[in-house]
Amino acid sequence: MSVGEFLEHLELNRNYSDRTLSAYKCDLEQFQEYLSEIGHPGKNDPAAVDSETARSFLFWLRERGCGKRTMGRKLSALRSYYRYLARTGKSAANPFALVSSPRHSRHLPQFLHLGEVRDLIASIDTSDELGVRDRAIIELLYSSGIRLSELTSLLIGNVDLNAGYVRVFGKGSKERIVPIGEEAVRALEDYLTGARPLLAGRSPNGRECDHVFLNRLGSPLTGRSVQRLLDKHMLRMASLLKISPHVLRHTFATHLLEGGADLRAVQELLGHVDISTTQIYTHVSRERLKSVYKDAHPRA
Repeated sequence: MSVGEFLEHLELNRNYSDRTLSAYKCDLEQFQEYLSEIGHPGKNDPAAVDSETARSFLFWLRERGCGKRTMGRKLSALRSYYRYLARTGKSAANPFALVSSPRHSRHLPQFLHLGEVRDLIASIDTSDELGVRDRAIIELLYSSGIRLSELTSLLIGNVDLNAGYVRVFGKGSKERIVPIGEEAVRALEDYLTGARPLLAGRSPNGRECDHVFLNRLGSPLTGRSVQRLLDKHMLRMASLLKISPHVLRHTFATHLLEGGADLRAVQELLGHVDISTTQIYTHVSRERLKSVYKDAHPRA
């Protein structure tokens, strides 16, 4: 089975992240483990794997306590792999094409109410350069809905404060232009003109990088560091539980839809390929409407 070639194809031609490649590798190795366990010839001959083998693998995963979401991800990896094999002539058909992923209930994403967003931003002490940076980060995440990876890889040349937008590169390196609001523009301007030069001056060997957000030593900020700074500001707010940067993305989408934004426009802003991914936020809005109705209607 040409697992190495497949992973190389995903890396070079599809621009998959290291994390996704690692997950795919584990999923494919587990399927090989299953084929070895049952003595199936498909371990060495991909063409020998049929849909019955694919379905039996699903039962094998279930018996080992694999969750529905994880099973769905593994099936997605295997569908992609066998699609690649069929395209390169190493398998006549995709045995996983007709195997349905287990249905799982979709949890409504956590989001903040407008007052909570305001309180969070107001709680940030901007008396030093790190506070100015943190405020710019939170303002940008809420104003644009960009992903954490898009935030940490954002370059100075891709920020246009005069026009009020940032250029980001999402999954598969797909480029999109995302507008940002006035508050975020002001926070970014304060950071870029005042705080960032101080941080950049501490860069190792005096070298300055092009990343927008830097740590206290002048190096590019990591995703883990962004989570830590959010945790730090959460501690000041007793009303809020721990949140992730993705919660601010959920909040961005939810507030846009509650404000009457078109679903397709929100899909474009978030960089979702499939609109069904964006539709989860309409459920959030409906729940909010129900809550308002129950609180306000005398016979609710």
